[in-house]
Amino acid sequence: MYKQNKFLVIITIMLCLLWGSTQAIAQQTIDLKGVWRFQIDSLDKGIHEQWFKKKLLEKVKLPASMLENGKGNPVTIHTQWTGSIYDSSWYFNPRMAQYRLPNNLKFPFWLTPQKHYVGAAWYQREVTIPQHWTTQKISLHLERPHTETRVWIDNQEIGLQNSLCVPHTFDLSNRLSAGKHTITIRVDNRTKEINVGKDSHSITDHTQGNWNGIVGKIELMAEGKVWLEDIQVYPDLAKKMAKLKINIVNDLPQAVAGKIILQAQSFNSQQKHQTQAITITYEVSEGTKTIEVDLPMGQNFLTWDEFSPALYRLSAHLQTNNGHTSKRSVQFGMRDFTIKGTRFEINGRPIFLRGTVENCQFPLTGYAPMDIASWEKVFRKAKSYGLNHFRFHSYCPPEAAFIAADLVGIYLQPEGPSWANHGSSLGDGHPIDQYIMDETNRMAKVYGNYASYCMLAYGNEPRGGKQVEYLTKFVKYWQAKDPRRKYTGASVAMSWPLVPANEYMIKSGPRGLPWDKLPSSNTDFGDKVKNFTVPYITHELGQWCVFPNFKEIKKYRGLYQARNFELFEHDLQERGLGNRAEAFLMASGKLQAISYKTEIEMALRTPISAGFQMLGLNDYSGQGTALVGLLDSFWEEKGYIDSIAFRRFCNTTVPLTRFPKFVFQNNENLQIPVEIYHFGEKPMNNATVLWKVTDSQGTVLGNGIFEKQLIAIGNNQIVGEVQMPLNIITKATKLNLSVAIDQTDFQNDWDFWVYPATLPTALFPKVYVCTSFDAKAEEVLNQGGNVLLQAAGKIERGKEVINYLQPVFWNTSWFKMRPPHTLGFVCDPQHPVFKDFPTDFHANLQWWELSHKAQVMLLDNFPKGFLPIVQPIDTWFLNRPLGLIVEAKVGKGKLIITSVDLTTNLDTRPVAKQLLYSMAQYMQSGAFAPKENVPIEAVKGLFDKKYQPNYNTYTKDAPDELKVKKKENQ
Repeated sequence: MYKQNKFLVIITIMLCLLWGSTQAIAQQTIDLKGVWRFQIDSLDKGIHEQWFKKKLLEKVKLPASMLENGKGNPVTIHTQWTGSIYDSSWYFNPRMAQYRLPNNLKFPFWLTPQKHYVGAAWYQREVTIPQHWTTQKISLHLERPHTETRVWIDNQEIGLQNSLCVPHTFDLSNRLSAGKHTITIRVDNRTKEINVGKDSHSITDHTQGNWNGIVGKIELMAEGKVWLEDIQVYPDLAKKMAKLKINIVNDLPQAVAGKIILQAQSFNSQQKHQTQAITITYEVSEGTKTIEVDLPMGQNFLTWDEFSPALYRLSAHLQTNNGHTSKRSVQFGMRDFTIKGTRFEINGRPIFLRGTVENCQFPLTGYAPMDIASWEKVFRKAKSYGLNHFRFHSYCPPEAAFIAADLVGIYLQPEGPSWANHGSSLGDGHPIDQYIMDETNRMAKVYGNYASYCMLAYGNEPRGGKQVEYLTKFVKYWQAKDPRRKYTGASVAMSWPLVPANEYMIKSGPRGLPWDKLPSSNTDFGDKVKNFTVPYITHELGQWCVFPNFKEIKKYRGLYQARNFELFEHDLQERGLGNRAEAFLMASGKLQAISYKTEIEMALRTPISAGFQMLGLNDYSGQGTALVGLLDSFWEEKGYIDSIAFRRFCNTTVPLTRFPKFVFQNNENLQIPVEIYHFGEKPMNNATVLWKVTDSQGTVLGNGIFEKQLIAIGNNQIVGEVQMPLNIITKATKLNLSVAIDQTDFQNDWDFWVYPATLPTALFPKVYVCTSFDAKAEEVLNQGGNVLLQAAGKIERGKEVINYLQPVFWNTSWFKMRPPHTLGFVCDPQHPVFKDFPTDFHANLQWWELSHKAQVMLLDNFPKGFLPIVQPIDTWFLNRPLGLIVEAKVGKGKLIITSVDLTTNLDTRPVAKQLLYSMAQYMQSGAFAPKENVPIEAVKGLFDKKYQPNYNTYTKDAPDELKVKKKENQ
């Protein structure tokens, strides 16, 4: 069901060939792509010196950015970036000095462009206007400049535009005679009076980069002086109508009359449908006239949703009585995106939004793709991971994204191009206030007909004491103006104020891992959403980090280089850990996947929740380098999870469980409620749900079938309870419970662990057991004896490293070392110390009892490259050598040190009890043979009370979440 539909591929190719704008045009066009003259205006003197009157000196190709043309300044330590930096250590830390050298510049906080430029740049070329154009309307169309444009024709200025969201279109009527003319365009990517916020994804170097240039279509277009200026389509499924609002512009000095022929035809579905053509008459005096028309869609019209994204093309042909014509083609879908209580509905059916945040990360070019195929690839990749929704963080994508989302069946939430914070604010009377209204109006006009355009927010997490008042007006304005989509003020975290007028909420309350206590699958976020009466979408769910994939570096063969990855890799090598990079990636990746599974399943179990927006399915390359994606920045797998595994817990239909815990003893019974989350195309009648329990060899230890039943659309549908005695398990064992819906691809599974309720006492007759490195421990080692040093709570060297079971959130650079600092751990399951303690090579849920908030040992005084038995994975910004369990030859003896607590309350801590038992068996055996020598002084250094950590971020500024909130944001 997830294979690409060949029919849709053909349609996509046809669309690529036919694609114009949302109101595809029959005008005559002159394509302006190709060679343009060019000149950088870094001193901003071009207007004063009237560069539009001179011939510019250099050459570039358009459409392209300056970076694509090799223009700009070299990146240096003094480059003035567009974006916040909350950890300035790279600029001042002596350890980073080697990466600040001009010939070895490795900037850690985001990708490094080959060149960088912020300011004005001029583009110029000649064009020849045909004779018959001189009596027509002529316009210049720049699909996506970045950002402000000023246009001159010969020596005459035409105007200025600065949209970050829609094409810049200049009316050149009556400005062009037949023959040759010079077009000069000044593009300026500086932040001026209109400040959207330097971290806004529409402009920031954190993501796409603050580029200068013009991409997409660059054209001159001509048509008659009576034309169809705009057509907006408002589907009305109940009345089987498409309500049309048509703007006719008459640029003639006299009134005209005529007719418009209208017809809609489906084009991307196997089932064909077209409406009856209708003809309407009109009369319009000089200027603009809006007429409203009902287009009957017929009895068997096709609807659009995520499962069957059927689309129509409306053709409109205007004729005047005096011979003028105008044609438009508009793509739309018959869909009704509504709210019923706390759920969204599509065409009367409840839906649950499983979304990701798209951050405008396209490192080969540095800007969002302008072609349909690239966006379709992204959307189909996300859909293969069970997603149906995209939020565009503080930017609006180009038209190609809407066309592709229409084809694939994805619900979109573009945003105004603003994160009005970090130097900007909303509602305080600054130019940004009006700009947001203007931009969202432009978005509605250009993209409003696309079926996928279902939701809108002003943008991300604003600053401003009057933001609630402003956003209330914003929501109410759009509610009244355009019912085709739903509106919220802003996408925000919890410390932002509520906007009561919101039609739906996007806040971060229902997110996070509940691993401050024993892990289970018995929890949800119901207490976070229960008091809301409108749909509540989780803001930026996830943000769990993984170690860098250094194999990814070679992918950056475009305009941006992964100098950040290069720095992290080189630093890891200098720490003596270079050979651990792949193990760190895979182990942290497995923990990341477990973290996302836990959190997403909680969201799916949450009553009345409307959905979630992950941050994100793919990595975020900025804000310190936030490796939070299960996919990399290129939307490709990293090797530790694929779409098939991810869809088990994130899909239209997902079996879920309510494990009260994941660690059992063999004197207990397994009693696990099973429920179904189902937001498929239709209910499932007579569904059969199966379960089975298997061991690590795949042997089935128990199974069952629940009674056939109806699975309706919704969640929290209990289907039965798994029951199984665990007394058949006689030794510590990892098991797996899987639940599947028969005759479907829907299945899910959970690991759990069973330990013997009674164990022989862990005896160490040949081992000196101590809790500090005392004189006797040193004596035993010098005499060739064995020592077990249980050092939990006693470690000094490394006490600054905060270790949880959950991995780093977002990254430690952006959040200034907010805990945790680690990404799980890596170990060798085949090491003989684990002979009686089943473990994966990575942190898993049974380790919570041992590793959550456990001290780690900083082993920087140990021999470089020393390999612990259990090795925590440090944040990649520091790459400190760490250990949880260490063995070594010390003096003439053998030593194991553990900073894991293996002594406290063992009667209620079966995991610790089992590991201690396994460790005792190992230390009494001939297998206890550490390979590496460690000086006694290095061991003593772990307990040195004079040790002082020296980490410094060298800056006082901090991201919003770490700041003391002012009253306006309470």
